[in-house]
Amino acid sequence: MSNGSPYLLSLGLSKSLLALVWIAGPLSGTLVQPYVGLKSDNCRIRWGKRRPFIVGGAVATIVSLMVLAWTRELVGGFLSIFGADRESQSVKTCIILWAVLFVYILDFSINVIQAATRAFAVDCAPTHQQEAANAWIMRASGIGNIVGYISGYLNLPKILPWLGNSQFKVLCAIASFTLGATVAISCSTVPERDPSHEDTPDGGDGIIAFFKSLFRSVRKLPPQIRRVCEVQFFAWIGWFPFLFYITTYIGEIYVEPFFEANPNMTPDEVDATWEKATRVGTFALLIFALTTFTSSVFLPFIIPPTFKPPPPPSTTPLTPTTPVGSLSASGYFTPKKPASARVSLFIRLCSALTSAIQIPSLTLRRAWLLSHLMFAACMWLTFLVRSTTAGTILVALVGVPWALTCWAPFALISSEISKRDAIRRGLLHTGTHEAALVAAGEDEAGAEGADQAGVVLGIHNVAIAAPQVIATLVSSAIFRVLQKPRGAPGDNSVAWVLRFGGCCAVVAAWLTLRVKEEKEMLEDVERVARVDRRLD
Repeated sequence: MSNGSPYLLSLGLSKSLLALVWIAGPLSGTLVQPYVGLKSDNCRIRWGKRRPFIVGGAVATIVSLMVLAWTRELVGGFLSIFGADRESQSVKTCIILWAVLFVYILDFSINVIQAATRAFAVDCAPTHQQEAANAWIMRASGIGNIVGYISGYLNLPKILPWLGNSQFKVLCAIASFTLGATVAISCSTVPERDPSHEDTPDGGDGIIAFFKSLFRSVRKLPPQIRRVCEVQFFAWIGWFPFLFYITTYIGEIYVEPFFEANPNMTPDEVDATWEKATRVGTFALLIFALTTFTSSVFLPFIIPPTFKPPPPPSTTPLTPTTPVGSLSASGYFTPKKPASARVSLFIRLCSALTSAIQIPSLTLRRAWLLSHLMFAACMWLTFLVRSTTAGTILVALVGVPWALTCWAPFALISSEISKRDAIRRGLLHTGTHEAALVAAGEDEAGAEGADQAGVVLGIHNVAIAAPQVIATLVSSAIFRVLQKPRGAPGDNSVAWVLRFGGCCAVVAAWLTLRVKEEKEMLEDVERVARVDRRLD
């Protein structure tokens, strides 16, 4: 996106229309992901529920990237066949319209693959590995961000001239190749459950039927998932101002002494000063990405997993009464090749080290709660920041709560979805009243399909994307009141927008207290059991 805006501006798109173009992000996130989630939940192709959407979304994304990168050549070359002048205003207008169209197609395609990939991870990983799976997703995303920021600094056309003559073209080519390779590896190596034998869900295929089904799913969401979505709604009202304006905030700190020393700069001097300020802000984002990745690597090791892996099935000798195909018989006749002594020792050492550094009282829910408070504190520390160094340190610290924001809610939701599916299939028994209803097929969420991975993650994405509208409106109001003319000293409007985000993070922290932990649910079951025993 950081390279997309300059590219669109280079095509002749005005800054006033550029904002309308980037509405494609929240619009597609609000509409496409729930739709894709619902459709993939209902998919009954033998190849799997998610693979068709992953591959389709990847193909559409790659095509959109390449067409967008070569828009000027494609549109100009096509119209020149009919005698149009490539430098004429009409051709330039067609180029802009074509580019905007494919920006929307690109955003929609990305949301297709995102929705399907998240649901793919939920479907394929067992309940006790959901947190680890989402942690690896977070780490992979962190690596991608770092590589992206570094690529932005490099002169890619000089290094890889055969991929294009501009930075944007080379980046699109690299992204397309990487996406194609990773999708091919995932779809070919990760097995997915065959859904062709599952019951075909009822309901129509039209848009009206989709919205009706979506609204029913929202009303019937499992309580735990609903609470996480409520937290996300307020958390992301706070996060969007940071993600949108933090580069500008660091830039304002940089330019402030220059504007105070010379408040009568010419427009060219102001632009030159802000160009340097933007580079300083971009460097802060690179440090932010590094902190986020470092946190994503270490945090999952110090936070104990919510679910323990199931014990391995016992293997007993075959007897005349042993059922054919049972676990015991299968385990008896198909012994696994024992690991080497060195491998076993390494595994034991890693397990011991992980257990030693874990903080037993730091659950995932509590870590998420602390991340909201840490983010709020960092936003309020803007009252004290006066230098770009301090601002960069502040941005780096925000990488810690950002890592948890990218991990904790997804892990909590994925674990809940997987747990309910395991209970329904008889693979997990928790003893709670809700679990009994799920196992018996009498829970409302299961009856309405409101606990399926696709639709749940789609609704969760709505809770993330919709706050962007609120954050944009509030930010615009603050800017209208506090913003000063370009080049004037004393403009701290962005800082107040960030502080508003900190206030929303406090609300999110309070709502996080309502999110149940698995341990608390089991304690409730034990408490009810004790009461029942006393009554008996």
